[in-house]
Amino acid sequence: MTATLTTPTTRGEDGEGSLQVHQDAAMAIEEGALVIAVYGKGGIGKSTTSSNLSAAFSKLGKRVLQIGCDPKHDSTFTLTKKMVPTVIDILETVDFHTEELRPEDFVFEGYNGVMCVESGGPPAGTGCGGYVTGQTVKLLKEHHLLEDTDVVIFDVLGDVVCGGFAAPLQHAHYCLIVTANDFDSIFAMNRIMQAINAKAKNYKVRLGGVIANRSEDTDQIDKFNERTGLRTMAHFKTVDAIRRSRLKKCTIFEMDDDSPEVVAVQQEYLSLAQKMLTDVEPLPAEPLKDRDIFDLLGFD
Repeated sequence: MTATLTTPTTRGEDGEGSLQVHQDAAMAIEEGALVIAVYGKGGIGKSTTSSNLSAAFSKLGKRVLQIGCDPKHDSTFTLTKKMVPTVIDILETVDFHTEELRPEDFVFEGYNGVMCVESGGPPAGTGCGGYVTGQTVKLLKEHHLLEDTDVVIFDVLGDVVCGGFAAPLQHAHYCLIVTANDFDSIFAMNRIMQAINAKAKNYKVRLGGVIANRSEDTDQIDKFNERTGLRTMAHFKTVDAIRRSRLKKCTIFEMDDDSPEVVAVQQEYLSLAQKMLTDVEPLPAEPLKDRDIFDLLGFD
């Protein structure tokens, strides 16, 4: 499978010492939609965060599209209540003849009208995640599905920020990084910052901020933010209702629970969505050297 949607650039132009690729200008998502890429350490809760954030945008009256960019294709099941077929799966059934597809073949409506797509991916070691992302955006554009969308959220595999899985950064306005208040999560966040700054040389993507997740405290995150210029946009503590919502295959907004802690989580998501719409500014944050993170974090 050959990626035909991108063109190689010269070395060092989009990250020193690496051969990167440029997005085909025809594949750019139309101006008007707010495009957000969600990254973070594997298992940190990106899909839960992305789906609840999509639901929050929809609660604010926005037309939302969530694109899962993970071969596990489990980004959107709390919105759709099922594991939907992936773009790659559907394309294989028509021998990659996109003209034979209809929108309902690969776009599925979820909670409160959120439109859901799972890009999927090639078998391990056999293809490029960037190709899959490109094919997904191409399909959405061919069927004019991005023209009536207010917010697009890319939920991206783990903390893999090289090659194909950095492709969503070519489409996004802002990247939100999900992290816990621990060394490993923050170390991964620093690597993601490096990828965003590299892509920002050639694309519009900028750092939007940090989402603190599954953390009672934020002292280590605050310490890192102060040193690098990042900011925390939302803080989600360890609330069992969030875990239970995944087991019930629903968003936090659908939980039959009006306890103060659940209401607080819902309000935090709504507040984050509103900030991203009206009160977010690009961050000129700078990542640290690995040794500097090691020396910075921890207890005296």
